[in-house]
Amino acid sequence: MKRAIVTGATGMIGTALIKELLRSDIEVTAIVRPDSDRADHLAGEVAKMGGLQENFHIVLLNLSDLGEDEAEIALRRVTGGKECADSEDICDMFFHLGWEGTFGLSRNDKELQDKNVKNTLDAVWLAYRLGASVFVGAGSQAEYGRVQDGIKLGAATPTHPENEYGRGKLKAGVDSRAVCKALGIRHIWCRILSVYGPGDGSKTMIMSGIYSLLRGERPKFTKGEQLWDYMYVEDTAKAMTLLAESGSDGGIYPLGSGRVRPLREYMEIIRDSIDENAELGIGEIEYAPGQVMYLCADISDLRKDTGFEPTTSFEEGIQKTIDWARGQINEEN
Repeated sequence: MKRAIVTGATGMIGTALIKELLRSDIEVTAIVRPDSDRADHLAGEVAKMGGLQENFHIVLLNLSDLGEDEAEIALRRVTGGKECADSEDICDMFFHLGWEGTFGLSRNDKELQDKNVKNTLDAVWLAYRLGASVFVGAGSQAEYGRVQDGIKLGAATPTHPENEYGRGKLKAGVDSRAVCKALGIRHIWCRILSVYGPGDGSKTMIMSGIYSLLRGERPKFTKGEQLWDYMYVEDTAKAMTLLAESGSDGGIYPLGSGRVRPLREYMEIIRDSIDENAELGIGEIEYAPGQVMYLCADISDLRKDTGFEPTTSFEEGIQKTIDWARGQINEEN
Protein backbone atom coordinates (compact mmCIF):
# COMPACT_ATOMS: atom_id res chain seq x y z
CA MET A 1 0.00 0.00 0.00
CA LYS A 2 1.26 3.45 -0.91
CA ARG A 3 1.60 6.10 1.79
CA ALA A 4 0.85 9.83 1.64
CA ILE A 5 1.45 12.73 4.00
CA VAL A 6 -0.83 15.79 3.83
CA THR A 7 -0.33 19.23 5.40
CA GLY A 8 -3.24 21.66 5.56
CA ALA A 9 -5.27 18.56 6.26
CA THR A 10 -8.23 20.14 8.07
CA GLY A 11 -9.10 22.62 5.34
CA MET A 12 -11.85 21.99 2.82
CA ILE A 13 -9.49 20.74 0.11
CA GLY A 14 -7.25 18.86 2.55
CA THR A 15 -10.16 16.92 4.02
CA ALA A 16 -11.53 16.02 0.58
CA LEU A 17 -8.05 15.01 -0.59
CA ILE A 18 -7.54 12.70 2.38
CA LYS A 19 -10.85 10.99 1.70
CA GLU A 20 -9.98 10.57 -1.99
CA LEU A 21 -6.57 9.10 -1.14
CA LEU A 22 -8.11 6.63 1.30
CA ARG A 23 -10.67 5.58 -1.31
CA SER A 24 -7.72 5.03 -3.66
CA ASP A 25 -6.19 2.55 -1.18
CA ILE A 26 -3.47 4.95 -0.04
CA GLU A 27 -2.52 5.16 3.64
CA VAL A 28 -2.64 8.77 4.83
CA THR A 29 -0.94 10.68 7.63
CA ALA A 30 -2.39 14.14 8.23
CA ILE A 31 -0.24 16.89 9.73
CA VAL A 32 -2.50 19.02 11.93
CA ARG A 33 -1.69 22.04 14.09
CA PRO A 34 -1.67 21.19 17.83
CA ASP A 35 -4.15 24.01 18.50
CA SER A 36 -6.49 23.13 15.62
CA ASP A 37 -10.17 23.04 16.51
CA ARG A 38 -10.90 20.92 13.43
CA ALA A 39 -8.84 17.80 14.19
CA ASP A 40 -11.85 16.01 15.68
CA HIS A 41 -13.96 17.04 12.69
CA LEU A 42 -11.38 15.55 10.31
CA ALA A 43 -11.22 12.32 12.30
CA GLY A 44 -15.01 12.16 12.30
CA GLU A 45 -15.18 12.59 8.53
CA VAL A 46 -12.73 9.71 8.08
CA ALA A 47 -14.62 7.58 10.61
CA LYS A 48 -17.70 7.84 8.39
CA MET A 49 -15.73 5.93 5.75
CA GLY A 50 -15.91 2.72 7.76
CA GLY A 51 -12.94 0.38 7.69
CA LEU A 52 -10.74 2.88 5.86
CA GLN A 53 -10.00 4.73 9.10
CA GLU A 54 -7.42 2.12 10.07
CA ASN A 55 -5.24 3.53 7.28
CA PHE A 56 -5.47 7.07 8.62
CA HIS A 57 -3.22 8.79 11.17
CA ILE A 58 -2.92 12.30 12.63
CA VAL A 59 0.35 13.89 13.72
CA LEU A 60 0.19 17.18 15.61
CA LEU A 61 2.79 19.59 14.23
CA ASN A 62 3.00 23.28 13.42
CA LEU A 63 4.06 24.16 9.89
CA SER A 64 7.02 26.00 11.39
CA ASP A 65 8.21 22.68 12.87
CA LEU A 66 8.51 20.82 9.57
CA GLY A 67 12.24 21.50 9.40
CA GLU A 68 12.92 20.16 12.91
CA ASP A 69 14.17 16.65 13.66
CA GLU A 70 11.17 16.15 15.93
CA ALA A 71 8.86 16.33 12.90
CA GLU A 72 10.59 13.41 11.21
CA ILE A 73 10.69 11.43 14.46
CA ALA A 74 6.97 11.97 15.09
CA LEU A 75 6.01 11.00 11.55
CA ARG A 76 8.18 7.88 11.62
CA ARG A 77 6.70 6.83 14.95
CA VAL A 78 3.10 7.23 13.81
CA THR A 79 3.41 6.16 10.18
CA GLY A 80 6.17 3.58 10.29
CA GLY A 81 5.70 2.24 13.81
CA LYS A 82 7.93 2.43 16.87
CA GLU A 83 10.52 0.11 15.32
CA CYS A 84 10.78 2.11 12.10
CA ALA A 85 14.41 2.56 11.08
CA ASP A 86 15.68 6.07 10.44
CA SER A 87 16.56 5.13 6.87
CA GLU A 88 13.26 3.42 6.04
CA ASP A 89 11.06 5.05 3.41
CA ILE A 90 7.65 5.71 4.94
CA CYS A 91 6.18 8.11 2.39
CA ASP A 92 5.51 7.81 -1.33
CA MET A 93 3.74 11.12 -1.94
CA PHE A 94 3.79 14.38 0.00
CA PHE A 95 0.97 16.92 -0.42
CA HIS A 96 1.73 20.37 0.95
CA LEU A 97 -1.47 22.39 1.29
CA GLY A 98 -0.67 24.12 4.58
CA TRP A 99 -0.41 27.91 4.36
CA GLU A 100 -1.06 30.75 6.78
CA GLY A 101 -2.47 34.17 5.93
CA THR A 102 -4.91 33.37 3.14
CA PHE A 103 -7.60 35.94 3.99
CA GLY A 104 -7.86 39.63 4.76
CA LEU A 105 -4.93 41.86 5.65
CA SER A 106 -2.65 38.88 6.28
CA ARG A 107 -2.46 38.34 2.51
CA ASN A 108 -0.21 41.40 2.35
CA ASP A 109 1.88 40.50 5.40
CA LYS A 110 5.26 39.95 3.73
CA GLU A 111 6.92 38.52 6.81
CA LEU A 112 4.16 35.93 7.20
CA GLN A 113 4.17 35.03 3.51
CA ASP A 114 7.96 34.65 3.58
CA LYS A 115 7.52 32.19 6.45
CA ASN A 116 5.14 30.23 4.27
CA VAL A 117 7.81 29.95 1.60
CA LYS A 118 10.28 28.65 4.19
CA ASN A 119 7.70 26.16 5.46
CA THR A 120 7.25 24.91 1.90
CA LEU A 121 10.96 24.30 1.46
CA ASP A 122 11.11 22.60 4.87
CA ALA A 123 8.27 20.37 3.67
CA VAL A 124 10.30 19.38 0.60
CA TRP A 125 13.28 18.39 2.72
CA LEU A 126 11.03 16.47 5.09
CA ALA A 127 9.45 14.67 2.14
CA TYR A 128 12.96 13.75 0.94
CA ARG A 129 14.06 12.40 4.33
CA LEU A 130 10.91 10.26 4.53
CA GLY A 131 11.45 8.77 1.07
CA ALA A 132 8.77 10.54 -0.98
CA SER A 133 9.08 10.25 -4.75
CA VAL A 134 6.63 13.08 -5.53
CA PHE A 135 5.89 16.45 -3.92
CA VAL A 136 2.56 18.10 -4.75
CA GLY A 137 2.24 21.75 -3.74
CA ALA A 138 -0.84 23.93 -3.59
CA GLY A 139 -0.36 27.16 -5.49
CA SER A 140 -2.98 29.77 -6.32
CA GLN A 141 -4.61 31.77 -9.07
CA ALA A 142 -3.17 34.77 -7.19
CA GLU A 143 0.18 33.94 -8.77
CA TYR A 144 -1.13 35.23 -12.09
CA GLY A 145 -2.54 38.56 -11.00
CA ARG A 146 -4.89 40.06 -13.57
CA VAL A 147 -4.86 38.78 -17.14
CA GLN A 148 -6.66 39.88 -20.27
CA ASP A 149 -10.34 38.94 -20.36
CA GLY A 150 -10.93 35.74 -22.29
CA ILE A 151 -7.45 34.31 -21.62
CA LYS A 152 -7.49 30.94 -19.89
CA LEU A 153 -4.87 30.42 -17.21
CA GLY A 154 -2.25 27.86 -18.19
CA ALA A 155 1.26 26.84 -17.21
CA ALA A 156 2.77 29.34 -19.65
CA THR A 157 0.51 32.28 -18.75
CA PRO A 158 2.71 35.17 -17.51
CA THR A 159 2.64 35.67 -13.74
CA HIS A 160 2.20 39.15 -12.26
CA PRO A 161 1.02 38.65 -8.67
CA GLU A 162 -0.42 41.78 -7.08
CA ASN A 163 -0.15 40.96 -3.38
CA GLU A 164 2.28 39.28 -1.00
CA TYR A 165 0.16 36.13 -0.90
CA GLY A 166 0.44 35.70 -4.66
CA ARG A 167 4.13 36.54 -4.63
CA GLY A 168 4.70 34.06 -1.81
CA LYS A 169 2.88 31.28 -3.63
CA LEU A 170 4.83 31.98 -6.81
CA LYS A 171 8.18 31.94 -5.00
CA ALA A 172 7.24 28.79 -3.10
CA GLY A 173 6.46 27.03 -6.36
CA VAL A 174 9.66 28.14 -8.09
CA ASP A 175 11.96 27.44 -5.14
CA SER A 176 10.42 24.09 -4.19
CA ARG A 177 10.67 22.97 -7.82
CA ALA A 178 14.40 23.74 -7.81
CA VAL A 179 15.00 21.88 -4.54
CA CYS A 180 12.97 18.88 -5.71
CA LYS A 181 15.02 18.75 -8.90
CA ALA A 182 18.25 18.73 -6.90
CA LEU A 183 16.92 15.98 -4.62
CA GLY A 184 15.45 13.82 -7.38
CA ILE A 185 11.81 14.25 -6.33
CA ARG A 186 9.08 14.69 -8.93
CA HIS A 187 7.51 18.13 -8.44
CA ILE A 188 3.91 19.08 -9.16
CA TRP A 189 2.53 22.59 -8.59
CA CYS A 190 -1.24 23.07 -8.61
CA ARG A 191 -2.50 26.61 -9.14
CA ILE A 192 -5.93 26.33 -7.59
CA LEU A 193 -8.71 28.57 -8.84
CA SER A 194 -12.13 28.86 -7.18
CA VAL A 195 -13.15 25.73 -5.28
CA TYR A 196 -16.37 25.25 -3.33
CA GLY A 197 -17.99 22.50 -1.30
CA PRO A 198 -18.69 21.22 2.20
CA GLY A 199 -16.22 22.64 4.69
CA ASP A 200 -15.70 25.90 2.81
CA GLY A 201 -15.11 29.06 4.83
CA SER A 202 -18.05 31.31 5.58
CA LYS A 203 -16.47 34.40 3.99
CA THR A 204 -16.51 33.24 0.37
CA MET A 205 -19.15 34.58 -2.00
CA ILE A 206 -20.79 31.20 -2.33
CA MET A 207 -20.90 30.35 1.37
CA SER A 208 -21.92 33.82 2.54
CA GLY A 209 -24.77 33.72 0.01
CA ILE A 210 -25.85 30.26 1.11
CA TYR A 211 -25.86 31.13 4.81
CA SER A 212 -27.76 34.37 4.20
CA LEU A 213 -30.47 32.62 2.18
CA LEU A 214 -30.79 29.74 4.65
CA ARG A 215 -31.32 32.29 7.42
CA GLY A 216 -33.97 34.12 5.44
CA GLU A 217 -31.73 37.11 4.79
CA ARG A 218 -31.26 39.06 1.56
CA PRO A 219 -27.66 38.63 0.35
CA LYS A 220 -25.96 41.48 -1.48
CA PHE A 221 -23.78 40.98 -4.53
CA THR A 222 -22.12 42.88 -7.35
CA LYS A 223 -23.81 42.88 -10.76
CA GLY A 224 -22.36 39.41 -11.25
CA GLU A 225 -21.15 39.99 -14.81
CA GLN A 226 -17.82 38.29 -14.12
CA LEU A 227 -17.27 35.05 -16.04
CA TRP A 228 -16.01 32.58 -13.47
CA ASP A 229 -14.69 29.04 -13.21
CA TYR A 230 -15.83 27.06 -10.14
CA MET A 231 -14.88 23.47 -9.36
CA TYR A 232 -16.38 21.19 -6.72
CA VAL A 233 -13.93 20.18 -4.01
CA GLU A 234 -14.18 16.42 -4.65
CA ASP A 235 -13.15 17.01 -8.26
CA THR A 236 -10.20 19.08 -7.04
CA ALA A 237 -9.13 16.26 -4.72
CA LYS A 238 -9.40 13.76 -7.57
CA ALA A 239 -7.25 15.94 -9.82
CA MET A 240 -4.52 16.27 -7.17
CA THR A 241 -4.51 12.52 -6.56
CA LEU A 242 -4.18 11.80 -10.28
CA LEU A 243 -1.39 14.36 -10.59
CA ALA A 244 0.56 12.65 -7.81
CA GLU A 245 0.30 9.44 -9.80
CA SER A 246 1.04 10.66 -13.32
CA GLY A 247 1.69 14.40 -13.44
CA SER A 248 4.78 15.55 -15.34
CA ASP A 249 7.86 16.41 -13.29
CA GLY A 250 8.06 20.18 -12.90
CA GLY A 251 4.51 20.56 -14.17
CA ILE A 252 2.33 23.55 -13.34
CA TYR A 253 -1.36 22.69 -13.41
CA PRO A 254 -4.16 25.23 -12.99
CA LEU A 255 -7.04 23.46 -11.25
CA GLY A 256 -10.54 24.40 -12.32
CA SER A 257 -13.39 23.04 -14.36
CA GLY A 258 -12.21 24.72 -17.56
CA ARG A 259 -15.66 26.26 -18.01
CA VAL A 260 -17.15 29.63 -17.06
CA ARG A 261 -20.55 31.04 -16.20
CA PRO A 262 -21.53 34.56 -15.18
CA LEU A 263 -21.38 34.93 -11.40
CA ARG A 264 -25.01 36.06 -11.49
CA GLU A 265 -25.98 32.67 -12.86
CA TYR A 266 -24.24 30.90 -9.99
CA MET A 267 -26.07 33.18 -7.53
CA GLU A 268 -29.42 32.38 -9.12
CA ILE A 269 -28.76 28.63 -9.03
CA ILE A 270 -27.95 28.90 -5.31
CA ARG A 271 -31.11 30.94 -4.72
CA ASP A 272 -33.31 28.51 -6.67
CA SER A 273 -31.84 25.56 -4.75
CA ILE A 274 -32.88 27.13 -1.45
CA ASP A 275 -35.93 29.32 -2.13
CA GLU A 276 -37.00 30.34 -5.62
CA ASN A 277 -38.92 33.30 -4.19
CA ALA A 278 -36.00 34.73 -2.23
CA GLU A 279 -34.65 38.13 -3.29
CA LEU A 280 -31.06 38.63 -4.34
CA GLY A 281 -29.41 42.00 -3.89
CA ILE A 282 -27.65 41.84 -7.24
CA GLY A 283 -25.85 45.06 -8.13
CA GLU A 284 -25.97 46.41 -4.58
CA ILE A 285 -22.22 46.06 -4.09
CA GLU A 286 -19.78 47.96 -6.29
CA TYR A 287 -17.00 46.14 -8.08
CA ALA A 288 -13.67 46.33 -6.29
CA PRO A 289 -10.97 48.47 -7.95
CA GLY A 290 -9.31 46.39 -10.66
CA GLN A 291 -12.01 43.72 -10.43
CA VAL A 292 -11.10 40.56 -12.35
CA MET A 293 -13.89 39.94 -14.86
CA TYR A 294 -12.75 36.63 -16.33
CA LEU A 295 -11.25 33.61 -14.56
CA CYS A 296 -10.91 30.23 -16.21
CA ALA A 297 -8.40 27.38 -16.02
CA ASP A 298 -6.82 25.81 -19.07
CA ILE A 299 -6.94 22.16 -18.04
CA SER A 300 -5.64 20.71 -21.33
CA ASP A 301 -2.35 19.59 -19.74
CA LEU A 302 -4.22 18.12 -16.78
CA ARG A 303 -6.42 16.14 -19.15
CA LYS A 304 -3.49 15.00 -21.29
CA ASP A 305 -1.31 13.86 -18.40
CA THR A 306 -3.93 12.29 -16.14
CA GLY A 307 -7.15 11.76 -18.10
CA PHE A 308 -8.95 13.95 -15.55
CA GLU A 309 -12.41 15.34 -16.25
CA PRO A 310 -14.52 17.16 -13.65
CA THR A 311 -17.64 15.09 -13.05
CA THR A 312 -19.72 17.17 -10.63
CA SER A 313 -22.02 19.80 -12.12
CA PHE A 314 -22.44 23.05 -10.22
CA GLU A 315 -26.09 22.19 -9.62
CA GLU A 316 -25.15 18.88 -8.01
CA GLY A 317 -22.20 20.21 -6.05
CA ILE A 318 -24.04 23.25 -4.72
CA GLN A 319 -26.90 21.08 -3.45
CA LYS A 320 -24.40 19.00 -1.46
CA THR A 321 -22.86 22.21 -0.16
CA ILE A 322 -26.24 23.65 0.84
CA ASP A 323 -27.15 20.43 2.64
CA TRP A 324 -23.88 20.61 4.58
CA ALA A 325 -24.39 24.29 5.44
CA ARG A 326 -27.94 23.57 6.62
CA GLY A 327 -26.50 20.95 8.94
CA GLN A 328 -24.02 23.47 10.32
CA ILE A 329 -26.82 25.91 11.10
CA ASN A 330 -28.86 23.18 12.79
CA GLU A 331 -25.86 22.31 14.98
CA GLU A 332 -25.51 25.96 16.01
CA ASN A 333 -29.16 26.05 17.05
